[in-house]
Amino acid sequence: MNRSLINNASILVASDNKSDASIVQKLLSTDYPNTKTTIGLDQASNDFAQYQPEVLVLAFKELEKSERYCLGLHRKNPAIQMHSHRTVVLCNKDEVRDAYTLCREGIFDDYTLFWPMTVDSFSLPMSVHLALCAQARREDDMPTSADFATQVRRLATLEKMLTDQLAKGNKRIEAFEQAVTHATNHSSSTFENFSQRLIKGNLEDIVNVKSLDKLQLELERLKRDAFETPLHTLAQSTDPLKQWTNEFYQTNNTHLQSLRKLNTLANSIQPALLVVDDDKFQHKIINSILKEENYNLIFATKGYEVFNIVRDTRPDLMFIDVMLPDMNGIEIVKQIKASSRFAEIPILMITGESKKNIILESHKAGAADIIVKPFIHNIFLEKVKSLLENP
Repeated sequence: MNRSLINNASILVASDNKSDASIVQKLLSTDYPNTKTTIGLDQASNDFAQYQPEVLVLAFKELEKSERYCLGLHRKNPAIQMHSHRTVVLCNKDEVRDAYTLCREGIFDDYTLFWPMTVDSFSLPMSVHLALCAQARREDDMPTSADFATQVRRLATLEKMLTDQLAKGNKRIEAFEQAVTHATNHSSSTFENFSQRLIKGNLEDIVNVKSLDKLQLELERLKRDAFETPLHTLAQSTDPLKQWTNEFYQTNNTHLQSLRKLNTLANSIQPALLVVDDDKFQHKIINSILKEENYNLIFATKGYEVFNIVRDTRPDLMFIDVMLPDMNGIEIVKQIKASSRFAEIPILMITGESKKNIILESHKAGAADIIVKPFIHNIFLEKVKSLLENP
């Protein structure tokens, strides 16, 4: 990890009080000289776009103000949501539990007890340092175990696909052989009929036979050379192909065994499913439907929680309610699909109304499918499995 890159990282301190922001900036500037401040929500959007911070420090004396500010910032500038950064929130001693909960819920990444300022002046710089380290690991964009498992699960279908294709190939070989047999029988019958008519003198107005024995010899040779031998050679031409299909699994059995073992390992890694719905009763319903499946369910109730969760966990599948209290679900889909890092994540929209415009807008935004509440158990399961297997 490059220490100079971390020390030169961009830090943005946001507050509603210029004096408070200056105190935090002074504290951080010793280790992080590229620390800027922004005051007020109106200016923050422009400053965020200009400085593109790796870490956003929320220096508000009330936690509720930090939460409201973060939501307003996301609403004001949707592009911020997909800019990769970490958020550290400052709190007072009476709000530590709430700050911890909000971080656990993915609204913020970390918190620091700061108001009133304590003797531990290094607590905040340490939080920023850890945030930058986490950000650096995130920016490395190394595949996670979930990414690996997803790709292996897709490979797991390879054996079935090969089996199906070989079965189709064998059917086509059989059909070809049947066609050759039919052609051989038909040609033999036709030629035999012609030969008998010729031998019996039924064609004496066309052919004058002087030697019946020689005619029979010539006809036998013609039958052999013109029909039987070529058709027999044609029939035998499928033998190498049949041999290849029979030997295929023996030759590749070691590789297929490795693929099966990889699939077993992949199945031990739970696919991450992010459910975004402000109705916690829906969380319980989805959890009850999927409880028997090998899924890691992550829940969010607010739209702006989604982006931190997506950046940190990169879920394998997302369920997003169309109507959320703070954001429109379709707008969230557009932001996720606009990011090259997350565009491939399949999204299943949740709605209480099957209106045509909602369906059209959801698909246009990039959603893979839509499902209407109340959920039908089997249909819900089928959609989930289908999107995980064929995102």
